[in-house]
Amino acid sequence: MRIILFVKLAPGVQYTDALVKKIKTAIRVNTTPRHVPAKVIPVADIPYTISGKKVELAVRNIIHREPVDNRDALANPSALELYQDLPELQS
Repeated sequence: MRIILFVKLAPGVQYTDALVKKIKTAIRVNTTPRHVPAKVIPVADIPYTISGKKVELAVRNIIHREPVDNRDALANPSALELYQDLPELQS
């Protein structure tokens, strides 16, 4: 199993190798090496339910080309489209 971390960058923050290294180091120091993501991928939006919870399972399904049930429960269902066929996940 590989861990993928999707990040929505704050305005003005640039996605750089230094930022990725900083994120991975913080995860390694504050958790364990097995929690360090294999990839850190910037995205424009992260899908949430209407109640404000992240919908990791729906993202997983999109990545694996599986159907997503209950899109009506999402506050921003169009965000799921951002995860389809990401070139960063092809390798």
